Amino acid sequence: MNIPEGKKIYFASDNHLGAPTAEASRPREQKFVAWLDTIKSDAAAIFLLGDLFDFWFEYKTVVPKGFTRTLGKLAEISDSGIPIYFFVGNHDLWMNGYFEEELGIPVYHKPQEFTFNNKTFLIGHGDGLGPGDTGYKRMKKLFTNPFSKWLFRWLHPDIGVKLAQYMSVKNKLISGDEDAKFLGEANEWLVQYCKRKLETKHTDFFVFGHRHLPLEINLNKHSKYINLGDWIHYYTYGVFDGNHLIVKKYPEH
Repeated sequence: MNIPEGKKIYFASDNHLGAPTAEASRPREQKFVAWLDTIKSDAAAIFLLGDLFDFWFEYKTVVPKGFTRTLGKLAEISDSGIPIYFFVGNHDLWMNGYFEEELGIPVYHKPQEFTFNNKTFLIGHGDGLGPGDTGYKRMKKLFTNPFSKWLFRWLHPDIGVKLAQYMSVKNKLISGDEDAKFLGEANEWLVQYCKRKLETKHTDFFVFGHRHLPLEINLNKHSKYINLGDWIHYYTYGVFDGNHLIVKKYPEH
């Protein structure tokens, strides 16, 4: 994709809408929708890198209640012709066609490569990548197993959603608090993942979420790792103007 003059590509991640309660997350949702309204005038494309919802599961004929403002704004932007790309996170990985059918938004379950203005990107949520974190990787295999999803689907939504929300809120990662501390490049597994990727193929920008920390790390003279932070404490997002990718805060001060 060549970015038209005056247009930009935007990236955001980790809203965790619905946590810790629908009422408590409503102001954050309104702020996110206001940001979407702000960027739609010059957006060439929008990338949402997962954990938009703190929990999401698509039953055959049912999706979780709520998030009307966000879904309506995404539908409006998509209908206007601005492409939106969604990457599932570890909290909303049970997507199965709703975004594609209702919003016209393609959904990806693994990192994908893109090229904009001859700059190469590897984009994804970031969970389960790199060395270590074996416990989560085993859990993810269980959660994504078709039989496990089939069993969960047999729970009445009132029970299944309530149970999943309780378990999700217990996960400290959504708080952006104790778990979200910079560990140093040598101990940041996404940094290590990117460096290993560079051993076999050049990439200009690696863009991920999941860590709840806004980070910009130069991997070498020509490659950069970006973590988008979150919309719980930081309200940060990425913007690519055709040459440079930087992390900014909404609203700007």
